[in-house]
Amino acid sequence: MDDQTKLKNEVMGRIVGTAQIRRRATAVITTGLVSIVVLYLLSLTMGSYPVSFSEALDQIVEIVTTGGNPSEMSGKVIFNLRMPRELAVIMVGAGLAIAGAVMQALIHNPLVDPYITGVSSGASFGVMLITISGLVTTSISTLWMVPAAGIVGAIAAFALTMVVAEAAGGRAMSYVLGGTVIGLGLSAGTTLIMSLNADHLENIASWMFGSFAGVEWNEAVLITVPIALIIGVVLVNARRLNVMLLGEDQAMYLGMESRRFKRNMLLLISVLTAFCVSFCGVIGFIGLIVPHLCRMVVGGDNRVLLPTSMIVGPVVLMLADVFCRSFTVGELPIGAIISVIGVPFFVYLMVKEGKRYAM
Repeated sequence: MDDQTKLKNEVMGRIVGTAQIRRRATAVITTGLVSIVVLYLLSLTMGSYPVSFSEALDQIVEIVTTGGNPSEMSGKVIFNLRMPRELAVIMVGAGLAIAGAVMQALIHNPLVDPYITGVSSGASFGVMLITISGLVTTSISTLWMVPAAGIVGAIAAFALTMVVAEAAGGRAMSYVLGGTVIGLGLSAGTTLIMSLNADHLENIASWMFGSFAGVEWNEAVLITVPIALIIGVVLVNARRLNVMLLGEDQAMYLGMESRRFKRNMLLLISVLTAFCVSFCGVIGFIGLIVPHLCRMVVGGDNRVLLPTSMIVGPVVLMLADVFCRSFTVGELPIGAIISVIGVPFFVYLMVKEGKRYAM
């Protein structure tokens, strides 16, 4: 076989491989979109106020025709409580999944998640401080001040992690260790202050376990707009994230300001994660499980991986939300349910992939 034939076969093999990946991604995205629609409709029937599936469909039609002003009580419950809740679930699922995929690409390790820079601990610390301060006294202040405190705490934790990581050399493991240390310190501070303010313990604990209960249209819009904008920016930079997979030095040789790009993306992902957790509490493992599952199916090309993760993330979180609401004794904390699923999966990843990323 001559060199020209070998080159032709190699090119054809790459084309076929790319075509297969695109077909897989198309199948996953199509199935995911259908699942989101079905789960969204199913979630409208679940809750303390019983609504049948056919009634939910009728009320959706009335909501659309009346411009969000249904006459029946079931329609009001669906429009004012259940529809914004599921919109928040969809956006948070997409945001955490995208954040996890980007973080794994930047750190070069599929065992990390968006919380590795300490943002969840920082958000918890900020929410805890604003809760015990007595400033949250009305529904308006709750709408703005609690999420704002969570976002400020998350960004502050990320800033501390960046300082520690850069001082330690700015390597991938430096970010992991720096985020772990900062996160442990903030978690310890949260525990200590909570132990001295037992009267606020219930409100803080319910937020830390993760919950979408009580999300209304105001919160849903505040969640949707920034998450959608940040996801758009991330998708535009998918090709540059592929270059970063080669390593910072290689990316620099290709004319890319890799250190600046890495810092900017880490900051952007931390803000994205902060918006996800500040309204609905800490929901772990979505950013770990979903990107890895998608990578197993469509590969590591971020031009395909990111859109796929963006669709699969909401499906996983909506399944967990439906499960949490299916109990008659009350709603289970969704963060705990996701963790129950995520822990064995993380153990599996450690056993399978851990040796590749040992220090």
